[in-house]
Amino acid sequence: MIEKLETSLLSALTAVGVDLPENFQAQVAASADLRFGDYQSNVAMVLAKQIKTNPRALATQLVDALDLGDLAEADIAGPGFINFRIKKEAWSERVGQLLGDDRLGVPLASPARTIVVDFSAPNVAKPMHVGHIRSTIIGDSLARIARFLGHKVITDNHIGDWGTQFGMIIHGWKTVLDQDALECDPVAELLRVYRSVNALCGDDESVRETCKQELVKLQAGDQENLEIWDKCVELSKDGLQGIYDRLDVSFDYWYGESFYNDRLAPLVDEMIEKGVARESEGAICVFFDGDPKLEDKPTVVRKADGGFLYATTDLATIDFRVEEWNADDIWYVVGAPQQLHFQQIFEATRRRGMTPSMQHVSFGSILGEDRKLMKTRSGDNVQLVDVLDEAVERASQAIEEKNPDLAADEKQKVAEIVGIGAVKFAELSQHRMTDYVFSWDRMLALQGDTAPYLQYSCVRVRSIFRKLDEGVSLDLENLTITEDAEVHLARMIVRFGEVVPSLLDDFRPNLLANYLLELAKAFHSFFEACPVLKSEGATQNTRLVLCELTSRVLMKGLGLLGIETPERM
Repeated sequence: MIEKLETSLLSALTAVGVDLPENFQAQVAASADLRFGDYQSNVAMVLAKQIKTNPRALATQLVDALDLGDLAEADIAGPGFINFRIKKEAWSERVGQLLGDDRLGVPLASPARTIVVDFSAPNVAKPMHVGHIRSTIIGDSLARIARFLGHKVITDNHIGDWGTQFGMIIHGWKTVLDQDALECDPVAELLRVYRSVNALCGDDESVRETCKQELVKLQAGDQENLEIWDKCVELSKDGLQGIYDRLDVSFDYWYGESFYNDRLAPLVDEMIEKGVARESEGAICVFFDGDPKLEDKPTVVRKADGGFLYATTDLATIDFRVEEWNADDIWYVVGAPQQLHFQQIFEATRRRGMTPSMQHVSFGSILGEDRKLMKTRSGDNVQLVDVLDEAVERASQAIEEKNPDLAADEKQKVAEIVGIGAVKFAELSQHRMTDYVFSWDRMLALQGDTAPYLQYSCVRVRSIFRKLDEGVSLDLENLTITEDAEVHLARMIVRFGEVVPSLLDDFRPNLLANYLLELAKAFHSFFEACPVLKSEGATQNTRLVLCELTSRVLMKGLGLLGIETPERM
């Protein structure tokens, strides 16, 4: 509908003799206030300055010249806004078109791009904690949305599987490891080993030196240490995979830091040769001369002792993604504190002559009820698996109260879907830069802006079709939208095709979450005002079509957020 309105506006501009700038687009957007219509354009106000005329007078000319046919009516508001009110017949026609459209009105992106999404990226031998929620869930949702829009998406879990912590872990493996505990919960035991040795390092210089030697042996290719390291990585991946399976998150690749080790020395040599990096006090650094933001913030790519850093690995990773995967775009879904690091990496990449589009998709923090960073009572990070377990347990209790007749196995399945969905939606309904308070009661409520409310809305829609005596055949042609509640539900269904293409503009899946809440509210208002099963003929067919499309859009939208929908709740 927006495209048709924009085309009509351009024709009207030509008809009144406005000389348009090259590639000018007469933009139309959904109205923020439905009292003024369904769509709105400020094109008269934009062009009036250029052609030195009164914007309202130009808007009047355009409305007089508009040929909108059976689509809409137009009027003028304020200093020159042009408002469009879609006709009921046009809503009926569009709803019929969407019923036969698997994409529900969402166009494919053009041109399609190859996008690498780097997200989650936990450290080996350490459990995922609550801080990993945002990267994992935001990154997964952005990958789903980009794929649905037709882009080629490559997801990469760039795990921390190399570095100084392995000197401690290897020493601990040899001295304090509990084999039985390792077999029972490998990630928890590896964390215990790391913490034990780390505490000893603080008290005993000789232990710290031993750990350094174990790390040197690992980096030099010592067989025993490599085998221990390899086992740690394998066990950690197995533990992480269990959490990703529960979250329904998957990756195309798990290329950790160690994958790029052989590329680091040649990379630094090349940067020196090209003059991108130079020596400073024994270290090799990239200085950002001429860049006012980074001029006094060089980044080190090789330490004076010959060791490499995260910056070196990240630069080598970009090379690989461009050379091997032909990446057009690389998105790093990483917390806001890493902003300077990515500014340095992106600028160093440009100075090396590499040209992928690189974006740091940053985000804020999750806070406890005290509005401080969410921690356990002992001050440790809250483990992600504990958050998921708690969400499922609370969902199970709520389901037991609401629907005790559900079979035990179905109850557990629904609790998993509802609990995990609640955690995801609590994250994705926020602007990614917002610090938000993690509240169980609000997150799992059946009313309000929550996943359970949306999941319940889906279940309620599907229950209508279960109550029909016979299988129903929906008629695409016999649609007669007449009631205001029908119009508003149709309006919200159509908006899906307008909202989804905008989600990647600033990496904002929260816009989709907010849209789905508005759609669900429109459905519940429609359901109260417009009887479905008690209606007949074309009226019932129209209302069933609106119900069917509501169900499809809610399920597809939630799916793009990585949230499942149960059959019953």
